[in-house]
Amino acid sequence: MAARLPASFIGSFLARSTSRHTRNATRWSSQQLSGKSIRAYSSDAAPAPAPLYAKLKGDLKIAMRAKDAPRLVVLRAVLAAVLNASKTSQPIETDAQLVALLRKTARASQEAADQFRAAGRGDLVEKEESQIRVLEEYVAGSGVQFVDEAELKDMVLAVQSELAAEGVDAKMGEVMKKLLGPGGRLDGKDVEKTTVARIVKEVMGTKA
Repeated sequence: MAARLPASFIGSFLARSTSRHTRNATRWSSQQLSGKSIRAYSSDAAPAPAPLYAKLKGDLKIAMRAKDAPRLVVLRAVLAAVLNASKTSQPIETDAQLVALLRKTARASQEAADQFRAAGRGDLVEKEESQIRVLEEYVAGSGVQFVDEAELKDMVLAVQSELAAEGVDAKMGEVMKKLLGPGGRLDGKDVEKTTVARIVKEVMGTKA
């Protein structure tokens, strides 16, 4: 028959065991609160992606299933450019910025097509032109308002009048800021900054 342990010994053992577990639990809790065992996340929600960007990502999956080579080349190149820009001080975050990227990509493809044409490589010309058609399709369906040169000139004249009424010397830098800055007449519009600068110079002369 097994010997029975004294009640005093059992009580002492349980007390020591309970104390040890309590200390461990307290230590673990302190580590959690100090950030050693948990990862803190910002309460600020990430901004929603631009609608056109979301469409491009969705269309990439469709193009992969359909084995649409020209569209795949375009979408992969554009999405890679957006990713690279996100690591810089000038990320692409709006539909207008995406449209500017699409136009820039189309110009590069057109230059390549011209070079291939001069070299007599009709096969490569067709590849570039098929990609240009895809790019133009996305630009046309972006919903971003295109501003032509006649409208630009009217806007420049209007901004000059506004600045004069405010008593501000309407130099080129001030006009550009008024046009392209947040809430400006060209904010969110489909327009090239280089084109805006050229039109401003033409309207204002050489006044810097």
